[in-house]
Amino acid sequence: MHSDPLTLVLDQGTHATRAMAIDTDGKVRCSAFCKVALKRRSPDFAEQDAWEILSSARYVVKQLLADKTVKKLGIASCGIATQRSSVVVWDKKTGKPLAPLISWQDFRNAAWLNRFSPYSVKIKQVTGLQLSPHYGASKLRWYLDNIPDVKQTHKKNRLAMGPLSSFLLFHLIENHRFVVDHANALRTQLLNLKHLNWDTWLTGMFGIPEKVLPACRPVCHDYGNLQDTDIPVLAVNGDQNAAIYSLGRPRRDLAVINIGTGAFILVPTGNTLIHEPSLLSGLVNSGGKRNEYVIEGTVNGAGAALQWAAKRFNMPDLIRHLPSFLQEKSDPPVFVNTIGGMGSPWWKQGPRAEIIGKCKPEQKAVAVAESIVFMLAANLKTMEKSGLHINQLQISGGLSRMDGICRRLADLTQKQVYRPAETEATARGIAWLAAGCPDHWPKPGRGRIFRPEHDEGLSKRYKKFCRLISKLTHL
Repeated sequence: MHSDPLTLVLDQGTHATRAMAIDTDGKVRCSAFCKVALKRRSPDFAEQDAWEILSSARYVVKQLLADKTVKKLGIASCGIATQRSSVVVWDKKTGKPLAPLISWQDFRNAAWLNRFSPYSVKIKQVTGLQLSPHYGASKLRWYLDNIPDVKQTHKKNRLAMGPLSSFLLFHLIENHRFVVDHANALRTQLLNLKHLNWDTWLTGMFGIPEKVLPACRPVCHDYGNLQDTDIPVLAVNGDQNAAIYSLGRPRRDLAVINIGTGAFILVPTGNTLIHEPSLLSGLVNSGGKRNEYVIEGTVNGAGAALQWAAKRFNMPDLIRHLPSFLQEKSDPPVFVNTIGGMGSPWWKQGPRAEIIGKCKPEQKAVAVAESIVFMLAANLKTMEKSGLHINQLQISGGLSRMDGICRRLADLTQKQVYRPAETEATARGIAWLAAGCPDHWPKPGRGRIFRPEHDEGLSKRYKKFCRLISKLTHL
């Protein structure tokens, strides 16, 4: 018997799959990493190879289990976090994907989804989500309408479709269990947020047969053992949902921001489910004594916008140079950030993304970075208008390592921004859930606090950004 066993975390994101071993103090003891590809056939089509993602997951788990530290201390449990709103379709008999994974960034079936606009208010009440091609329902329907193999497999009663987490569980857990966690199921826009099961009205309206969908299970649940191990998977969640628990159970006056390919701002509301018209209501934990909910704001174009800018402005090293660009004192232009469609609180596809004004390439890069901060600030303002009291922002994710972004967020919102020493928020959060939500979960060292200062130029650019967006989206 090992005296201090570790928690194995599998964190599957848009561009990479990671495995980490995290100890009872919440420290990452070792890790493994594998890149995965994202392919775009057009601006509306974003796909991934589900088989590649599965292979990357198996690879990083194998690498981690071979580590000397893991062998010495042992693994007590496993938690799995995945990118949300990405869906897969496969054959239950062979396990083989029948088509590429459709990414959360994909909008191919937006025109089909528009026909349900008259029901958008009721859909929001049932699911907590805006009617949007960002979520799984329109993607799953596209498979059924456009892929012959999907139709044939359905006729044979062998069709399986669902969130990426359900595909990974099917292949990674013993006995090929066809299940999905509540958090990822919710992002299909087919789950009833109150009853936490597939909603018959929604599945009927969107034409998704319930028998091809996985069985819904709580976030904290014994999903079975990882194949060829005695390691139980005890928590499965969406990546952003898990991030809210990176430092344990969060305070109610805290907004948790995670900036990766997209940027997300989540405010915990405890066991109270709150509906706000222009924001999302979500579930971050279930399976314990009570369900735990959040209000969420979504910025689709964060890291994705910077990748777009690197190509558009012919700046392949944009990300590497951006921290120094952000330190320079200048008056950059304003960027209309509609990369991936405008998320909350606008919920529009928006006009073509563009820089307003002529400037140097480095100023364009700063403008794109500032647009992410502007959109987060707009979401925060909407949250406070709805009655939420937010005193501090906690930031994580790849772009949070840039002081210039944290500084601008503090100055613009006039709120203290805390960046933990360990920014792998998703991994720490899912580890906390899989470890049984322990009371003892110390901070991973001393983080950095960005206290608000006055930046008149930034405030003026933000106001200009808001005026532009209001005009362009006809609000």
